[in-house]
Amino acid sequence: MKRTMLFAATMLLGGAMLFTQACKKSDTPSSTPATMTLYDTLGSTAMVKDPANAGAMIEAGRLAVRSVVDSAIFVIAGDTAINGHFSVLLAEVTSGNTSGFMALSKNLTDFFCVATGAKDFTYGGKNMKDAHDPAANPRMNGKADNSDFDAFIADLVIAAKKNKVPDAVIARLGAIVNTLRTVVVQA
Repeated sequence: MKRTMLFAATMLLGGAMLFTQACKKSDTPSSTPATMTLYDTLGSTAMVKDPANAGAMIEAGRLAVRSVVDSAIFVIAGDTAINGHFSVLLAEVTSGNTSGFMALSKNLTDFFCVATGAKDFTYGGKNMKDAHDPAANPRMNGKADNSDFDAFIADLVIAAKKNKVPDAVIARLGAIVNTLRTVVVQA
């Protein structure tokens, strides 16, 4: 419990710092370097080979985000505390249909790219309230409560650590995710 509270406090503090930073560029020179966005920290717009698409290039920041997202989806799939919310997706993947997985990966990657400061992407999926409401999204199996949200954050941390994301960056990402608690938690 103490660890969860410490993690939540760290996320909230990181979120407050993230959302109070100025992102506007000025035409006048400044003696202070521009603050890096979380997306910049994750690799920014530097182009690298996409290991999932032979011959294609991808922004390093997007690759880092997608790697964590895909890992998180797999961690969640094995987490009996919350995987029941994704029974449609799990049934599809089990039967060999990965189209739902690919769509979820793309939407979450777009969402997190935008949320972390990427300028080259837009999120075109459902708003977070509708995405997590079974009445608006038949792919969801039940409404999430606070323990489900906590389990999601824990799974996201596991996925980030599997991808060797530093703890300070995980805390910043967690802060962003935690700002969504009030719209995701509907039970």
